[in-house]
Amino acid sequence: MENKEILIEVKNLKKYFIKNKGFIQKNLEITKAVDDVSFYIKKGETLGLVGESGCGKSTTGRTILRLYEPTAGEILYNGKNIAKLNREQLMPYRKKMQMIFQDPYASLNARMTVSDIIGEPMDIHHLASGKERQEKIYELLDTVGLNKDHAARYPHEFSGGQRQRIGIARSLAVDPEFIICDEPISALDVSIQAQVVNMLEDLQEERELTYLFIAHDLSMVKHISDRVGVMYLGSLVEVANSSELYANPVHPYTQALLSSIPIPDPDIAEASKRIVLEGDVPSPVNPPSGCKFRTRCRYATDICKEVSPELKEVEKEHFVACHLVNK
Repeated sequence: MENKEILIEVKNLKKYFIKNKGFIQKNLEITKAVDDVSFYIKKGETLGLVGESGCGKSTTGRTILRLYEPTAGEILYNGKNIAKLNREQLMPYRKKMQMIFQDPYASLNARMTVSDIIGEPMDIHHLASGKERQEKIYELLDTVGLNKDHAARYPHEFSGGQRQRIGIARSLAVDPEFIICDEPISALDVSIQAQVVNMLEDLQEERELTYLFIAHDLSMVKHISDRVGVMYLGSLVEVANSSELYANPVHPYTQALLSSIPIPDPDIAEASKRIVLEGDVPSPVNPPSGCKFRTRCRYATDICKEVSPELKEVEKEHFVACHLVNK
């Protein structure tokens, strides 16, 4: 992975949602969903993105794809900044970047057949028509473990795992290079989750895909990811190689997250110490000054109130945003 080129690079990305709460007099409420995030993903690599609900993981993914318009920052695809491209200029990149959505029930159009759902991206990008289009749909169904008989059916006729396979087939229809997997297994039964993840790994190897894998399941992220980024309240607090992060978490928030992973061996589980975070996650509308994690951090000092820590490299390819480390 060391020698591979960078495919995606995000620099100081911000996504703020602005809501006018006043009727007569404007009273703007600004939600800082993604606040100054920077990272890169190399070709053929999987970057896992973890954090509590509402920390901005999914918003980051959707902003990279320009499903949400970025408030500020750069999104570099093969060195080209796509953050400011208009609709027409963005079309070639739409083909290269796809998304697998979290909810396999809501992300498929209930009025369309499986054939039309998978074929729609091909129609938009004028990739195939007629018999060639149909053959490719059958081929994609086979790739994700379904068969051609499923093509004429509707989404409600499938289980959750099968629907997610249809969503994966749709994302592959335009032969993308980069796929954002937005919690693709969280809505599935545990027995199906491993099957879907294994399939994603096989597809990555066969098609040389690059993934941004967003998830809550820390064990699954460790399994599938080459590197892992940890988000808290719209900002990255730690990024490292997967094995390094899980063996040597540096940021207090990362340490707390990893301590919550269930351990199958009861003796080891009893001996291990779980770190319980005090208080609730602050609102992204009114985040704390300085370090956003300081209100829940047992190591917080005066500088944490005043200065926001920068994401700095503490070891090779291990980045941490914490005043305790970055002295």
